[in-house]
Formats: sequence, structure tokens, C-alpha cells
Amino acid sequence: MTTTDQQPLGSPFSATSTAEDVLAGLDLSGATAVVTGGYSGLGLETTRGLAAAGARVIVPARRPGIARAALKDVDGCEVIFMDLTDLDSVRIAAAQISDSIDRLDLLMAIAGVMATPEQRVGPGWEGQLTANHLGHFTLACELYPLLAAGEAARVVVNSSAGHTLTDIRWHDPHFRTGYDKWLAYGQAKTANVLFAVQFDALGRNDGVRAFALHPGKIITGLQRQMALHEQIERGWVDGQGNVIGADFKTPSQGAATGLWAATSPLLDCRGGLYLEDCDIARISTPSEPMDDGGVRAYAVDPDAAERLWQLSLAATGVTPIAH
Repeated sequence: MTTTDQQPLGSPFSATSTAEDVLAGLDLSGATAVVTGGYSGLGLETTRGLAAAGARVIVPARRPGIARAALKDVDGCEVIFMDLTDLDSVRIAAAQISDSIDRLDLLMAIAGVMATPEQRVGPGWEGQLTANHLGHFTLACELYPLLAAGEAARVVVNSSAGHTLTDIRWHDPHFRTGYDKWLAYGQAKTANVLFAVQFDALGRNDGVRAFALHPGKIITGLQRQMALHEQIERGWVDGQGNVIGADFKTPSQGAATGLWAATSPLLDCRGGLYLEDCDIARISTPSEPMDDGGVRAYAVDPDAAERLWQLSLAATGVTPIAH
């Protein structure tokens, strides 16, 4: 990926396109997808869409009972246990998946947390960076042989416009010197973009391409740890919890960009890109407001992506992917 690639290509879809629009006419019979967070919010819409198009969908879930109940009417879907903040759990789930399939066509990393109270997991890691990045990093690396076994696998990672809040805090990525829930969220979302850049660089020779994306503004379970008054103060919802914010999407519209990333022929032979509104995003300047769209240059910098990759390898101990 170069910055010249990071610009819109004229997709036929837009911010108002839905999951159904993007998948219309597509036959995914014979394809297998893993969708984290695939039982609520955008993940549920994604699972439903892929399954309706004929794909087999595996949903790793921290709450498998709730996941199975949510997916009871979705054919071609199976649930396994996995907790992204417990890397042993991630490795067990990856092994279980590897025992059940011989190739993987799509890995959709949709599960995530946002602006949570301070939480320490594993060896004292910051919780948002672990759930949003390190857990998915481990899962993707463990599943890499399955991704490389196909001809054209794609890895799609949900990031956010929240990445504009901060670059990686290289001096203190786990906020040991003072926690800020929004900076922790922003850092994790920047990590998601950098992960896609480096995963694509390592995987492209094996036909594995990776993308990160901003799904848009959507009220889903992602906001579950934010108080109602905070959402009201931000102008997202009214006193009854009804969405009133400008430019908010429905869950189906929010899932559309990820499904476009997973299936669009316009992205053949492309990767390491940040997407929004069912198209490639432009590079944005540091002075631009978050809601004006685009991706910050620091989030798609290949040197920073390599640096984060090495940091993540050292933290998780996963087997490096051969370049």
C-alpha cells in the first residue's frame, strides 16, 4: 500500500447502502467465514448477510449461550467459545477452527469495546488494546495457515474514526502512567488500522489481503459501558435512548462497508487500506474534525505498522508469519 492507493475509487455504493445492497446477487456457497462479535450489532448483521449468501459462518463468542440464542434462526452458522482478552482462549478457539476446516476465506474482526473503565487483563495489559487489537492479532496469526490455504482470502478489521484521537502511545501503550478511556479507545482503533497494513504486507504473496474500516456512527452494544447521560451530552440519543444524532447509520448500513471489503471485486489485488462508506477513504489532515472522514497518515504508515507488529509479536508470543 502507498498513500496514492489511499483514495476513493468510485464505488457504486455509499454511506446509505445496506448489507443487503452490497451482497445482492452474490453467491458465497462453499466459502467459510469467521466473524468475531458475530452475534450482536454489526457482527450480527454481518453473520446474517454472509449466511444468507450461502457462506458457512463460525462465530467465536465470549457468551456462547447468548450467541446461539441470537443466531438460532441463521442457517449455516456455528458458535464456539472465545474471549479476546484471554489469549489462551483465543489459541484454543483457533485450534478448534483449524480442526474443523481446511481453508478460511474470510476473517471478520468485528468484536470490540469502546471507552470502557480501566481494566487490566493478562499480565496487566490495558483492556481496550487487548480486546480490540492483541486478541484479534493472535487469532489472525493462528489462523494464517487456513487463510493462506485458499486462493484469495480477506481479513477485514473494524476500526473507527476514533483512531483520529491518538497515534500509538509508544512510550506507554498500556496507560501505566494514567488512564484515559477515550485515548485508550483511539489508540486501539489506530492499532486496528496498522495491523491491517502489516498483515496485508506479509500476506499478499499468499493471496491474503487485509483491510481496516470505519463502519460509521451507529448505536449498538458497543456503547454498553457508556452512561446514558454521556450519550445524551454527546447528542447521540435523547432521554429515552432514541438515536437523534446526525448521520447515524442503521446496523445494516453500518455492516455494509465490512461486507463490501469482504466481497467487492473492486478490491481484488488491493489491500492494506482503510475504508469508509463502502469506498476507500482519503488521507485526512491533523486539523480536520473526526466526523469529516478520512484516515490519518500515522495510521497507515508502513514503518509504524511494522513497529506495532513487532511489539505485538513480543507481547503475545505468536508464531511470526513468514514474509
